[in-house]
Amino acid sequence: MAARGVFITFEGGDGSGKSTQIQSVRDWFESRGREVVVTREPGGTELGTEIRRLVQNGPEDVDARTEALLYAADRAYHVATVIGPALERGAVVLGDRYIDSSLAYQGAARSLGVDEIASLSAWATRGLYPSLTFLLDLPPEVGARRRTDAPDRMERESMDFHERVRHQYLRLADAEPERIVVIDAVGTIEEVFSEIRGVLVERFDGGVATIDEAVDGSAGSVTVAGAGADAPADAPADASAKTEDTAAEVASSEASTEEAPLADAPEASAPDTAGEETATDEAEPVLVDTPEATATRKHRAAKASHKGSTEKRSSRKPATMVGALGESQGALWDE
Repeated sequence: MAARGVFITFEGGDGSGKSTQIQSVRDWFESRGREVVVTREPGGTELGTEIRRLVQNGPEDVDARTEALLYAADRAYHVATVIGPALERGAVVLGDRYIDSSLAYQGAARSLGVDEIASLSAWATRGLYPSLTFLLDLPPEVGARRRTDAPDRMERESMDFHERVRHQYLRLADAEPERIVVIDAVGTIEEVFSEIRGVLVERFDGGVATIDEAVDGSAGSVTVAGAGADAPADAPADASAKTEDTAAEVASSEASTEEAPLADAPEASAPDTAGEETATDEAEPVLVDTPEATATRKHRAAKASHKGSTEKRSSRKPATMVGALGESQGALWDE
């Protein structure tokens, strides 16, 4: 069976290092034999490159609605000609910005309305959403200091504008903690990728689930080795017999235990633990620190800090990934 495509997006403010981290993730997937398509918005197509030039370096009088519609037009063409076909042939698509960017920049920072921009984007993409998004979180002033080129039209916006963008990104992460993973982008390139790699290993590697199984999305479909999976068809003929014998022995042992009279059991006495450690303390396992384990703990801690309590979780429905050419699901959120 052909492998299913995986759609992963990278979001964050200017200077957060998305392009650099995308290349590292590309290498990670390619080392596992996957075809990887790296793209961006706007600019992932010839049409998108022209739209990028117009929006970022065009007339200063481009109003907010025109800007939003140009991004939506680019996204519709991008999905139809690049992202959709790549997913259908089983590739891993890594996108530098997608719908979340429009929600943050045009919906929140431009005050056009997050729900309105979500509906527009859902219609433009025919309901295609990423299965995983890395949000590289960075204070806007830090991103500005990292800039080496002349700022474009969007980058020249006020610091207050970029703060609104950042806050909206974090609100989206609170609403969809399973899809949007917040990564602290203040550290070095290696430190940031260590956190990202921990998420990749947890979701797509390390014996937890294969890439295909992780994308499947159905809770009961992931099979973990040794976790009660059915015996393979080419298993030895006596395998089932051995299983039955083992089950019979266990049943016999349990029956013997049940039949034993309670009166024969010795009376338990509390052990004297004064001045000495308990057996539990002595048997405490030693945790081995590995880069992957450290990254996974960091990722879980970051996700927990943004997830909040279950009582405070947003009532918005999580975005879901549908077929590349699937029918539109309408608005991204249902309020």
